[in-house]
Amino acid sequence: MIDKNKNPDFLNAFLDYSITILNKSPNSVKEYNYDLSMFLKYISIHFNLTKEDDYDKIDISKFSVSDLKKITLNDIHAFISHLAVDNKSKASTRARKISTIRIFFKYLTEEGDVLEKNPAQNLKTPKLDKRVPKYLSLEDSQKLLNIAQDDDNRNAQRDFAILTLFLNCGMRLSELVGINIKDIDFSENKLTVIGKGNKERVVYLNKACINAINNYLQVRPKEGIKRDKRNSEKALFLSERRERISNRTVQHIVYKELAKAGLDSSKYSVHKLRHTAATLMYQYGNVDIRALQELLGHESIATTEIYTHVSNDQVRNAVESNPLANYNQK
Repeated sequence: MIDKNKNPDFLNAFLDYSITILNKSPNSVKEYNYDLSMFLKYISIHFNLTKEDDYDKIDISKFSVSDLKKITLNDIHAFISHLAVDNKSKASTRARKISTIRIFFKYLTEEGDVLEKNPAQNLKTPKLDKRVPKYLSLEDSQKLLNIAQDDDNRNAQRDFAILTLFLNCGMRLSELVGINIKDIDFSENKLTVIGKGNKERVVYLNKACINAINNYLQVRPKEGIKRDKRNSEKALFLSERRERISNRTVQHIVYKELAKAGLDSSKYSVHKLRHTAATLMYQYGNVDIRALQELLGHESIATTEIYTHVSNDQVRNAVESNPLANYNQK
């Protein structure tokens, strides 16, 4: 929950604009607030507006518009440098904060009518290293699903359905937790999820997903489900307390099943199951990258391109399939 009393009015106005006009999710707005609070606290130190150097004790609620107008591109660069040098922030973390600062100053200049000149107009994003995402092999994925059907687990049907959806559909954690039973169209084998930025998209379900969901629905509690703000009575997945399952509980389930399967839970995570689904579909299903982009709910095709990496076996097979592979030297 954001404590708006700790923010200056122009920051709160931006956060409201982000929700109502930009249609950003509460989590995204919370990140905006965190990033911009840190930025304004740094500027307070940078401009000698405070004698505090402990960020937790710096009060930005009275940060004035006149001080805001003094911020230049060099000041923003100084903040980014501080993140890199003093905080040892990764390039991806700095890139996120730069994106937030850009959106913030664009609002102040074009929508909020606070600034006449945008100091972040020429702010550039650091070059990001392209990393091959970690993912489970096909064999390890099958092993994980087999282990999840353990008869000793009283929630086996639920946990198996959760892993099946992750590994087959590549959905995000928040999307899975947010599924309501009414979101599932069993006649068309599809469901509707709410992705990043409150954007709705359709996820198609294969036979494995439909079977897993149906088997779980047979044992899903019918009575005693809590009526709360999270609409638990509508939720597909319930916790043992008969309320909508939480992000933390799903993470615990995944870590537990990974450990049971003999897989390193420190190496893999819930999000790595999303990577696994995307990679397996690309490598084994000959899925077009545009279709994969749509399935994963990526705004940019560049985000999807991380899954187009090739394995050593694929490289070897490419060489072996060369029509000259069997040419014999005279």
